[in-house]
Amino acid sequence: MDTFEVTYHKSSEHKLLITERPYIAHFRYATVGAVNRANTHPFICGKNQNELLMMNGTIPGLGNAKKSDSKVLAETLGDLPRHTWKKELEQHECRFVTINVRNRTYQIYNKDMWTQRDGIWFSKPNVLQEHLVAVYGTLKKGHGNYYNYLTTSKRVGSGTTKDKYPLVIKGLPYMIEERGHGYNVEVDIFKVSDEVLAKLDRLEQHPTWYRRKKIDIVTSKGKTLSCWLYFNLMQKSQGEVLHETYPMPTYKREPFPKFDLFDDGPDQDDSDFILDEEGPICINCFHDLEHDGFSNYHCKGCDEWFKENEVMIYKSEL
Repeated sequence: MDTFEVTYHKSSEHKLLITERPYIAHFRYATVGAVNRANTHPFICGKNQNELLMMNGTIPGLGNAKKSDSKVLAETLGDLPRHTWKKELEQHECRFVTINVRNRTYQIYNKDMWTQRDGIWFSKPNVLQEHLVAVYGTLKKGHGNYYNYLTTSKRVGSGTTKDKYPLVIKGLPYMIEERGHGYNVEVDIFKVSDEVLAKLDRLEQHPTWYRRKKIDIVTSKGKTLSCWLYFNLMQKSQGEVLHETYPMPTYKREPFPKFDLFDDGPDQDDSDFILDEEGPICINCFHDLEHDGFSNYHCKGCDEWFKENEVMIYKSEL
């Protein structure tokens, strides 16, 4: 934004963003349109060669297999009077920026959908993964709550608590804030956003049932990190068997019992009857997915996008 020059880079060059120079950047995950230079932001707004459009989000039904929805929208804007652009863009649940390279100005739209942090506007808050959280139970990778809460967060690695603590497993695991007693408990370390941290607080009922506290974690590479960890406030150590880790779950699928689905006689076993084929569903959080009219699916649960070969079709069985 000091020269208003447009440049293109590979994602491996992301360290270019560590600079004092002001800039607007867009990283594209292919949702609508082919993966090529022509579908890379910013887009010229039709005949207005000096006006550029950048967009985060997807507009259902716009674009096609070759051309992205953002590019189609930019071309459409070029046919509209400039003073109508704000009304046109704010009817979509997306985040937009228009840039005038001649006047060296820019405009942000749908500001209520953005997150501002330290003078920087972020179009999605999930990139702000600033909190280190150490998890020891069902939030560990591969366990149930990991898929509900942490699949969109960065897993930093594994480690152990620097100090010993009691880890009790009674159906579900919990840790007690009694430092020096028990084991150096094995944990997974995640870097999470404000939004995810708030969800974890609700899950753990912080600060009434569990309390989140920062403690030192030693990573598998020997580095010490200060991480949030949830301690159970309702329990005290009373001679229970203490553990060093919460083991990975082992699942065994039992055969379905025989039953008569259609009431067509006692000897008619309908156990293998497929009731329905639902879906597709999100491979991260298992919410239903919405098709964009082309070959992509959007999950409103975790706000991720998927190609057709990445989604799951859920079969309901009895």
